[in-house]
Amino acid sequence: MKNKTLGWGLNWCTMSSHLEELPLFPLNLVLFPYAEMQIRVFESRYREMVNFCMQCDTGFGVVLIKSGQEVGEPAEPYLVGTAVRIVSVQTFDDGQMDVVIKGERRFRIRKLDQSRPYLVGYVEPLIEMELEPSPRADALLMKTRESFQTYMENYFSRFEMRVVKTNLPEDATALSFAVAHTLHIENLEKQHLLETTDTLERISAMLPILQAHIEATAPPRYQKLTSEELSEWITNN
Repeated sequence: MKNKTLGWGLNWCTMSSHLEELPLFPLNLVLFPYAEMQIRVFESRYREMVNFCMQCDTGFGVVLIKSGQEVGEPAEPYLVGTAVRIVSVQTFDDGQMDVVIKGERRFRIRKLDQSRPYLVGYVEPLIEMELEPSPRADALLMKTRESFQTYMENYFSRFEMRVVKTNLPEDATALSFAVAHTLHIENLEKQHLLETTDTLERISAMLPILQAHIEATAPPRYQKLTSEELSEWITNN
């Protein structure tokens, strides 16, 4: 496999000798590239960070908390996170914000700066291995798409909704991130998937999880009982 740098985000230096200064938002969640979500920002230090990012037309990094809490003293983050862009900000009268963010690229923290109100990291891009075409790769990608389709059909059938077709990315790496985002697993498992730099390894790790999700959401099966079987439940008076 060959190394490649995923081209997500502008003004991102791909030279490993250069570290980018990136504001960090430690949270009790893992965000994947391409995923979009809304977060509530209420601490003054993170409101300051969001305002700074808006003024400078830049983003920040979302990192999973390794130790510590979201509120209060600075938390220790895992070293791999996702740089995000700010999609929209709604500010309320009390200063709190609803911020919609979208993941763009992964990074690895090389140095932390705690001298400011919010955490800042000096980071470099996390390099994904280039996926070379092979029958195994084609089989795993097809299995992933089929399994995800089945999982979505099972999940939404509980709400009497029918899924015709899931809209998944064509790119294999983007596909793996899209599926990983939907999995109901522990944060540490998601962090492992985020840190994995081999697309096929990530997909191979997710397929058993997808299968478990399929089995857990499968609609109940009813079997018609024969007269002989019914007789076992009938008591003659």
